Amino acid sequence: MAVDADELPRLLLIDDDPSSLRLAAGILGSDYTLIFATCGRDALDLVAETPELILLDYQLPDIDGLEVCRRFKADPASADIPVIFITADQDPVLEAAGLEAGAVDFVTKPYSAAVLRARVRTHILLKRKTDLLARLAHLDGLTNVANRRSFDQILEKEWRRAQRSGRPVSLVMIDADHFKDVNDAWGHQMGDECLRGIAHLAASQIRRPADLLARYGGEEFVLLLPETDAHGARQLAEAIRAGIESGFAQPAKQGEGPALTASLGCATLIPSPGDRPETLVQLADRNLYLAKSNGRNRVEPAEDTP
Repeated sequence: MAVDADELPRLLLIDDDPSSLRLAAGILGSDYTLIFATCGRDALDLVAETPELILLDYQLPDIDGLEVCRRFKADPASADIPVIFITADQDPVLEAAGLEAGAVDFVTKPYSAAVLRARVRTHILLKRKTDLLARLAHLDGLTNVANRRSFDQILEKEWRRAQRSGRPVSLVMIDADHFKDVNDAWGHQMGDECLRGIAHLAASQIRRPADLLARYGGEEFVLLLPETDAHGARQLAEAIRAGIESGFAQPAKQGEGPALTASLGCATLIPSPGDRPETLVQLADRNLYLAKSNGRNRVEPAEDTP
């Protein structure tokens, strides 16, 4: 199979007939990691193992295949997983109902091995292309970190989660110091290299998958830190500040670039019902302005605040 991957793609096969499962496993088992479910309830649990594609029989002993498909599509965690219905029924009304429920294709029993392999491969390749386009739509083209659109969406999500959990959420705003002077003295190509360098140096300090670094606009970046208190946010901000200063110092000594530094403003809130995430952004922006006013190349607040 020509689907490139570090590991085999995962398929969820849902059928209450053991012989049908064995047949599909014999056809697909060498190219895919297979997960098996023999009823709708098990399927709804096993979809948490994030298969890339689902093969679903119409006839199940507890929940019919149409309803299982509808539930997959109603759950954001599984809504984008393509579903192929497998059925011995050739009724076009049933086929239409499956497509309306969210399926992308259907295969009629008895099927040929070549057809099943081709349908599965085609839909996995389509999903991977779609996933790649979605990722690219949320990346900043210059620095390869998240873009403003992605940041706004994830901030809203994390803000709502923090409202439910009562846990803090922190934000760090990062702004390159005297960046206009860099562009004027070294040119915009060097300015772009500096922005890529800031993104790389900041990203190298991030350890948790949930933390998000994004380009906010121009020479400004934001770092979203869910479930992080003020002390933790400030520590990370200071590590980023120091990393940027030292990362640009050596090339500057050799005359290969500017001695660039950055100012950072931190904010931490535990949101209450009715609070808006813009409040967190405004607070971080205010502290960034304070860092600029107090001499640049520093983090504000200078000490942890309640």
